[in-house]
Amino acid sequence: MRKKIFLSAAILAAVVSAYAQGNGQAGITEATNLITGYFDPGTKLVYAIGAVCGLIGG
Repeated sequence: MRKKIFLSAAILAAVVSAYAQGNGQAGITEATNLITGYFDPGTKLVYAIGAVCGLIGG
């Protein structure tokens, strides 16, 4: 009986751990998507600053 209780507790802990990892992975994926959304406008801004510096001779 004791082994069954211990086994049930171990399985429950494994399931809870798996759910927690899934939510963390979704958060990381969403953060990656947000950061890559800013990459293209940031690149254009750097090009614009470089063009102005090139025209001024800075």
